[in-house]
Amino acid sequence: MGKKLRIHSTLACDVLIIGAGGAGLRCAALLHERRPDLSIIAVTKVAHPQKSHTSTAQGGMAAVDPKDKVDKPIYHMFDTWKGGDCSSDQNVIKKIIEGGWEEVQWLEQKGIHFSRDEEGNIAKRQFGGHTLEFGKGDALRAVFVADRTGKGMMDTVWGEALKGGSLFLNSTVITELLFNQGCCVGAVLFKIKQGEFITVLAKATVLATGGSGQVFRITTNCRNNTGDGLAVILRAGLPVMDPEAVQFHPTGIVGPGILASEALRSEGGILRNRELEPFMERYAPKMKDLAPRDIVARAIETEIREGRGIMNPDHQIEHVWIDLRHLPDYVHEVKLKEVASFFKTYVNLDSRTQLCPVRPSNHYHMGGIPTNEHGEVQDAANRVVPGLFAVGECACASLHGFNRLGTNSLLELLVMGRYVGERVLSYLREKQVSGPKGAGEASLALFANYLEAQGRENLGMIRQEMREVMTRRVGVFRIEKGIEEAIASLIAFKQRTARIAISTKDMRMNQELLERWELDNLLDNAMTIAQAALMRKESRGAHFREDYPERSDEFQFHTLVSMTEFGKVSFGKRPIDMSIYESKGEHHEQFRVMPRRY
Repeated sequence: MGKKLRIHSTLACDVLIIGAGGAGLRCAALLHERRPDLSIIAVTKVAHPQKSHTSTAQGGMAAVDPKDKVDKPIYHMFDTWKGGDCSSDQNVIKKIIEGGWEEVQWLEQKGIHFSRDEEGNIAKRQFGGHTLEFGKGDALRAVFVADRTGKGMMDTVWGEALKGGSLFLNSTVITELLFNQGCCVGAVLFKIKQGEFITVLAKATVLATGGSGQVFRITTNCRNNTGDGLAVILRAGLPVMDPEAVQFHPTGIVGPGILASEALRSEGGILRNRELEPFMERYAPKMKDLAPRDIVARAIETEIREGRGIMNPDHQIEHVWIDLRHLPDYVHEVKLKEVASFFKTYVNLDSRTQLCPVRPSNHYHMGGIPTNEHGEVQDAANRVVPGLFAVGECACASLHGFNRLGTNSLLELLVMGRYVGERVLSYLREKQVSGPKGAGEASLALFANYLEAQGRENLGMIRQEMREVMTRRVGVFRIEKGIEEAIASLIAFKQRTARIAISTKDMRMNQELLERWELDNLLDNAMTIAQAALMRKESRGAHFREDYPERSDEFQFHTLVSMTEFGKVSFGKRPIDMSIYESKGEHHEQFRVMPRRY
């Protein structure tokens, strides 16, 4: 069977962008603007770029106008540092936040329709952890397009990439990175519809493959978010950074876990328990329902654990309520129309007159492929890998530390998309690259093994069991025994995968074959998450160890995890950048390692 698999063709381009969501296409748009002569290939796993997960982002993008008379970029930097539990890199915080308003202006110039206030100015709303004067007041900082902000951004960046001439390869995934003399020179791709492998040689390769939310059973992530980019990085012998830093959004709709935007609480929604008590004051006396996401998620889970949750009869799972009944019709019908409709669609409730059931749902991976502030990928020794870049959720620069503030993700993907494009331009050389000997052999051997495997194991059952184990043992609350049990289960799942037989041997549109590959990717991601969570014997941001409930200075570093053989990991460290604090400039004292209270 293996001999039948081959590389069908080879393409060449200046820049290969793998992942055509908001981050990848913002990078493409910058490249087209600055260098219209460049040839760019944009690869997307989904059928069309506008199906990318960026389109599902609802509530807004944080950005401070330097001319704002009330808010200031330094306040946004402070909130991001504190919100990330003093684990973000301060050089990255400064670079991204100072570039935020330029992206708002760029989007407007390209035709996005931001929501406006009554005076015609760009409207803003507050999200969790957004404050003025270093925590003294509440900040209206997030610009938005009703509750479809991500869709507006995707329309814009896709249009610019299309106008610039990007060649799109839809329904295509990366299976292998190519290196020649230590430089990344492209990738091996698998075209799902055609069932064909191709190599693409590129002077620069940008990974923008998105998140890994399908590792967990309840997630706001789309079906395609299986951590493919991180798995490919691990197989290339490179590390992932802070994989244990996984965010659970407080308000996933009970059942499917679909996101009910933080904008609901920004507009005045109130979380209530079984007794209809607004409970967040117990956990965050000042910010209450608009505390950072990790704090709200743990508060909800604690209410449920202590018997103050409500059992949902349809899904047999406990939850709390979000109360939107007191909000004006304008909020329900205009500002949050789409989110309100989700409650009607998925739980058959009218948010104007009924309480709506929510509980934490896996949402975002703060960890990812380690990069510097320019988006250049780094190895385990913190050296730049020439020709390889990463941006968006698959990357970890790290802006978010161990807990991402709401609306900072759209900020990061746009600003870093621009910065990565600029860095690519400075890296590009005229000389054409050549592929290594044996390019693609690893991918062909891997897929041949999938097709040749014999046995009676059920692919879907292993995937389901893995996701349940990760949700139960490595979720909002973690403890050593539970994590060790998860690791043992993951090893058993990996052994069982060798006995999965692919029933259809035709390579074309073979969903079963694709899911077999995805299962390996999910297991790789799950193992690095669990191993890093076991190693980090403290609680920090979204990583909460019940057996080590306090943050510890001993772990004031970024985790680097390498895994060339499943289950056998090696750990490294990267220092957390403290450059704002160390500069001794104005307000530097606000960027010390501080207690985290809201």
